[in-house]
Amino acid sequence: MPTFITHLRSLLPCADDLRATKKYWRQDIAAGVTVGIVALPLALAFAISSGLSAEAGLITAIVAGIIAAIFGGSNYQISGPTGAMAVILAPIVTTHGARVVPLLCLMAGLMILLAGVLGLGRAVSLIPWPVIEGFTVGIAAILFFQQVPNIIGVEARAGLSTLPAAFEALTRIAPATALTTGLLCLTAIIIIAVCTKISKKLPGSLIAVLVVSIIAWAAGLTVPTIGTIPSALPAPVVPEISVALLSALAPGALAVAALAGIESLISARIAAGMVRGGSYSPDRELVGQGLASVGCGLFGGMPATGAIVRTAVNVRSGGRSRLAAIIHSLVLIAVVYLASAAVSVIPLSVLAGVLVVTCYRMINPDTVRQVMRSNRSDASVFVITAIITVGLDIIWAITVGIIISGILVLRRMANRSGIFREDLPSDPKIAILRVDGTMFFGVGDRIEREIPRLAGVDVVILRLSRVGIVDATGVRALAQVVDRLVDAGNTVLVKGLPKQVQEMAQRMELGQLSIDDYLFADMDSAMAQARHIVTANGSSTATGRFRAVEE
Repeated sequence: MPTFITHLRSLLPCADDLRATKKYWRQDIAAGVTVGIVALPLALAFAISSGLSAEAGLITAIVAGIIAAIFGGSNYQISGPTGAMAVILAPIVTTHGARVVPLLCLMAGLMILLAGVLGLGRAVSLIPWPVIEGFTVGIAAILFFQQVPNIIGVEARAGLSTLPAAFEALTRIAPATALTTGLLCLTAIIIIAVCTKISKKLPGSLIAVLVVSIIAWAAGLTVPTIGTIPSALPAPVVPEISVALLSALAPGALAVAALAGIESLISARIAAGMVRGGSYSPDRELVGQGLASVGCGLFGGMPATGAIVRTAVNVRSGGRSRLAAIIHSLVLIAVVYLASAAVSVIPLSVLAGVLVVTCYRMINPDTVRQVMRSNRSDASVFVITAIITVGLDIIWAITVGIIISGILVLRRMANRSGIFREDLPSDPKIAILRVDGTMFFGVGDRIEREIPRLAGVDVVILRLSRVGIVDATGVRALAQVVDRLVDAGNTVLVKGLPKQVQEMAQRMELGQLSIDDYLFADMDSAMAQARHIVTANGSSTATGRFRAVEE
């Protein structure tokens, strides 16, 4: 109980948070303003890409930015709507409608919160690197296909998933409209690229949105726009809840919670690595993100997560405490109250251009090359994860990727394990059998099959000092190896029998592996005992016996 209470205390805001704010507040203010400017077009674009209103994106960026900053486990994290969340949210909105999103936020937020309380934050380290990279590439591809309707200036057909909706939109293309919206999108992309070339500190996305929107307005172009957004934040409201709705949204809420937890922890880990001496608390980060999604649900937003791109901008801009994330939210609040009318006329094709650039930046060509050149197994996991992400479902992609990675790891471990005979020309009646690698369920049968025939041998020394992982199947297989050798008339000495293996054998009542007599400290002592047994046996047939020899 005291340990659990200590764990719960570690999930709460602490004095160190304030100390960091006092130390870095000047640079945090500047960083927060910069991130707020960068976050504005992304918050709008991700909400619309999810099938929601632009207002939902702003609310999410504001509410999640403040709550996650206070309660989260990272000093550098910026939270809000993300491309990955838009991808997983869009089909849910298509199926159930936008009205269910606040309840979905509450359900997913409580799941994430529970995961943090239960100490599951470290679980993200179990996800293999090729799975994460394949997932990222798949997300980028889906996010791009989601922009196709906005790029060509048509409304996506309701009830269709991302790929079918993109291709269906192409069948309804109007050449004149598509040319106009396509040029607006391309112009936005070019402006962002030019700004990046000039200086990475320039808010290219915001400049592109402002410039292209002004051009569209001045030219009197009739293109789809964001539309009216409120000039004030709504009051918190508990969403409609029913048993039927909870049941229908449960799978989607679980998928959202899994994605939010994984993406937030990955983002926090990356941010900590960007700062010298940086660190983060995985479990507290989950608690903060869970509370952030709950807050977004109450205010009518969408599920939130740690945003890798905005977090990286924050760190590069000098953000070193939680104040930067709070300032970023205050900047967005100012936009809501002072510039809502201007935001409403932004063309959707311009936001599509911003997201196309985001898709491009999500994929690191050097990382892709590294994965593809690593080995055939990891490259296969990477490709399969990306394909399943695009074709099926994000959570299925992560699950299948982890399962395949686990199977391939076990296969490699099994292939590197085996039993080998070490020749002793000077002592033909003594055989040394060395077991290498692991003794687990994947190699037990093969090791038994590999036991060589030991004609004319009286004593067998079974060397286990190179054995790594041992499970119950491996212990049982080892006992069966000893049985076969003893039944063949050999005296068996075991060198390097791990203590935990001997204890497991005792619990499993495998008597051969739990005998304590004739224990020797090293191989020389074991060889001396083996020669003694050979001399005592003379030329008579040996009676099978077993002796355990420790390291």
